[in-house]
Amino acid sequence: MPAPRIAIRNLDHLGLVAGLCQELDIARMIDAVLPKNQSFKVSHGQALVAMIINGLGFHSSTLHLFPQFFANKPVERLIGPGLCADDLNDDVLGRCLDALFAADVSTLYQVMAEQVVAKLGLKPTAVHLDITSFHVDGAYDCADGEQTGRLQLVRGYSRDHRPELNQVILELICENQAGLPVYLQALSGNSNDNSAFRETVNRHLRSLKSAQESRYLVGDAALYCAETLHLLHHQRQLFITRVPRTLTEARNAVAAIGEAPLTALGDGYQGRWLDADYADVPQRWLLVRSEKANHAEQKTLAKHLLGDSTRELKAFTKLCARRFACQADAEAELARFANGLKLLEIVQGHVLTEPVYASAGRPKSGQQPDSYQYRIEGQAATCLERVEEANAQTGVFILATNDLSGTLTMAELLATYKAQQTVERGFRFLKSPEFLTSSLYLKKPERIEALLMVMTCSLMIYAALEHRIRKGLVAQGRSVPDMKKKPTQKPTARWIFLCFGGIHEYSLGGEPAQVTDINTVQETIIDVLGPRYVTVHQPYIDRGEFRPTTSG
Repeated sequence: MPAPRIAIRNLDHLGLVAGLCQELDIARMIDAVLPKNQSFKVSHGQALVAMIINGLGFHSSTLHLFPQFFANKPVERLIGPGLCADDLNDDVLGRCLDALFAADVSTLYQVMAEQVVAKLGLKPTAVHLDITSFHVDGAYDCADGEQTGRLQLVRGYSRDHRPELNQVILELICENQAGLPVYLQALSGNSNDNSAFRETVNRHLRSLKSAQESRYLVGDAALYCAETLHLLHHQRQLFITRVPRTLTEARNAVAAIGEAPLTALGDGYQGRWLDADYADVPQRWLLVRSEKANHAEQKTLAKHLLGDSTRELKAFTKLCARRFACQADAEAELARFANGLKLLEIVQGHVLTEPVYASAGRPKSGQQPDSYQYRIEGQAATCLERVEEANAQTGVFILATNDLSGTLTMAELLATYKAQQTVERGFRFLKSPEFLTSSLYLKKPERIEALLMVMTCSLMIYAALEHRIRKGLVAQGRSVPDMKKKPTQKPTARWIFLCFGGIHEYSLGGEPAQVTDINTVQETIIDVLGPRYVTVHQPYIDRGEFRPTTSG
């Protein structure tokens, strides 16, 4: 009699991902908009959930390895009864991506995000706007620069320092409570940040503001341009953004930082208010000095000063070697050069007159020169005042807001802006080598646009799960050990995923599938998340009390 067949499948942290997708009704939301064809076994909603699980598998594989990823996973437990790995093939993936594109990924995602925010009970006070790029590899169905739908796969400013590759731009808006992306827009690879932000404000901000009921729109310096500020002012949208240092008004404000005392804002920050009306939009500027940024910039300032002084000294030496046809030209060039210096100053600079003789050799006594030429002479020295000014301006930046109510404190303004890091963390997550991919391999630009939605959905689930875990731990007064084995109520989702490694589903012969190796940390997280997650991690036939096998 042959031994019973043992089947072992890797569950790991994917049970948490699947549980949250079920809790948020991700598949149902998609299927309500994109009903499946009766001839297909897998619905579009199920395919999207499968892609999210794939994306959050942290396996460093791309979506073209879709079937292989699920070969050793408990598909029924994760996605739905009656499904197996062979059902999740490349055709299913392609159909889903095509359907998402046809439905307009930006509109579809925004509807999903509204429902997710409501289900999680989030009350965002601000939304954060930012942009990044992904390079694309492989052969495409369109030539470089050819318009396909709304997306062009072309070269542009590369944030990944790969200017030789075509790319696509992803614009995200995230809420500030859990860091969930609530809006996405795929853009052509040569899109300009300022133009992209202005277009978003012009076309989509009203609906986004209505859905999220957030008070502030927060962005980096690309948001701060005259046209966009006018649009925000016209829409009565409050904003918080960084002011570009390239503006003359900003440079003057930073240069005058020592003219009045700064107020301590906590955590090494100081600041003071400034009145401003850039682009004829009434606003307030917050001049901020960061102690941490100051220390970091001071380390590089000496190198920059040395480089600047060396460069200016070489330029002055070259200038002194020139000969001028008239004194006025020489004096004008000396004045122009001195005014353009950033670090050095010219000491005792003057113009020398030199006679020119047509004949070779030493001129005879009393011989009159045929003409005169003029050269510059003087000493170049470091201007200590300018060095002090440079030192005083390190770690300084300016924030702007049109909230003139008087209720927004300097500390609150700074804290709201610093939450912009949630979007940046999201981009780092999407570009992590452990995520789907930092480069895209799909052949159709339309599918690349849809894939960007899948990636954003994965980020949404990741951020939402982290929020749910942290909120649950605080509500129940419980904690889990962090990487240093110290108790924490704010674990990252990535750390929780690592803690859930080693969970398997196994079945022996025709016996019901069992889940093994649930330790105390894992049990705590499952219990905090609730009954739905308990169900995902218990045997198929046992729907009663959760009795994990404790192994730690």
